[in-house]
Amino acid sequence: MKNYMFGDKKNKIKDSERSLISETVSIEGTINSSGAIDVAGLVKGPVISKELIVRDTGSITGTIEADDVEIHGHLDGKVTAQNIVIGATGTVKGDIEFGVNLRTENGADIDGYIKKTSGSKSKLTDSFLFNKKDKKESSTSTDSSEDRPEVVNKEAIA
Repeated sequence: MKNYMFGDKKNKIKDSERSLISETVSIEGTINSSGAIDVAGLVKGPVISKELIVRDTGSITGTIEADDVEIHGHLDGKVTAQNIVIGATGTVKGDIEFGVNLRTENGADIDGYIKKTSGSKSKLTDSFLFNKKDKKESSTSTDSSEDRPEVVNKEAIA
């Protein structure tokens, strides 16, 4: 058996809080867990968990949302997590969004877009829009009508 990064003894999650979907199990539907899940079987549907490991024999068709994800098997869907590891035997057919760290081992197969995010989507959008306004203000500051954009912004805020 492979030594999985998030499954070691230093992990904060106790073994009793781990759930195993074994090779002989097939599940269809949404899976929610506040602990950790090891998938060695087949899952059709979204998986939301604190920690998720898709083992070599595991396959998920659906989205994944977790803090920590390791994929050594197959994923057909989008994965969103803080830390993601795509192992040498891992296959991802879908987009990958990670907040802190993404590691791909030699041989990993990825077919999708990869995007690093920071914080929640609403904060990211607000930050992006705020930066866009700042850039507009700085680009118009060289114009002769420098005060005019400030007045327009003050009216929009009020």
